[in-house]
Amino acid sequence: MTPIRTIAILGAGAMGAMYASRFYAMDPASVAFVASGERAERLRREGVIVNDQPFPIPVLTPDDPAPPADLILVALKHHQLAASLPDLDRRVGEQTLFLSVMNGLDSEEVIAARFGAEKVLLTVAVGMDAQRRGQVIHYAAIGTLLVGEADNTVLSERVRRVQAVLDRAGIPYQTPVDMLNRLWWKFMINVGVNQASAVLRAPYGVFHTSPHAQAIMEAAMREVVILAQAKGVRLEMSEIDHWYTILRKLHPDNKTSMLQDIDAGRETEVDAFAGKMVALGRECGIPTPVNELLYHAIKVIEAQPR
Repeated sequence: MTPIRTIAILGAGAMGAMYASRFYAMDPASVAFVASGERAERLRREGVIVNDQPFPIPVLTPDDPAPPADLILVALKHHQLAASLPDLDRRVGEQTLFLSVMNGLDSEEVIAARFGAEKVLLTVAVGMDAQRRGQVIHYAAIGTLLVGEADNTVLSERVRRVQAVLDRAGIPYQTPVDMLNRLWWKFMINVGVNQASAVLRAPYGVFHTSPHAQAIMEAAMREVVILAQAKGVRLEMSEIDHWYTILRKLHPDNKTSMLQDIDAGRETEVDAFAGKMVALGRECGIPTPVNELLYHAIKVIEAQPR
């Protein structure tokens, strides 16, 4: 089994920087960001600061002659992915594997269409609380990466290669047998708490205590469960209750990624959440009124001047 020794990270936001700092602590020569244009210049000039520690992580531009990476971690927003993938063309080699910690259901499919499905593992990031202000990132909980093939009854060599490097970097992970369930479960969480928090302008603490906030969140989640079952995915309503075990561990003052985007005046991922739900609902002939309402509400909020 060929070990993973070099990691390229596309996306230097809260999650990309958090994971990059762990790989850098494992081996400073192992990790680099991939960026182009003004973004690359800013990263080289300012770097990233994670939990009050600066990390001088190198930056590779698309035409950099460095060898391909063994592992590429993609940590972008939904609307950034298609335009950014060409930056990775020279970073991909025969042994390269991809992990996408992006939200939504589509990123693995988009990456696979360009670089090959044999290079892409399913990945879900849960339980992290990273918060970003400019180039400064803070987190108390790194959470857990769920990584694997769609079916992990028997672990593939690809999965074992990734597990080995995550062990060395001290990044917690699990490999569930049914990764499609976990992918849709995380989608259910994002559709619920991310969107409800954006509309209510509410940090996690509100969802710890308010039955009204919980009702909005759960109504959006139930639509995900119904659609998942229609698509043949084993997702149950009871898994909404299981989410509260993780939710209550998140700091009450911290904010979802979508609320952070709203507060910063950035474009949100509503198209990957409610937008995707409405499209799937039409495809399956299943109404999604809660998500349709959230979609329009968040689009109005996005359009307000900051």
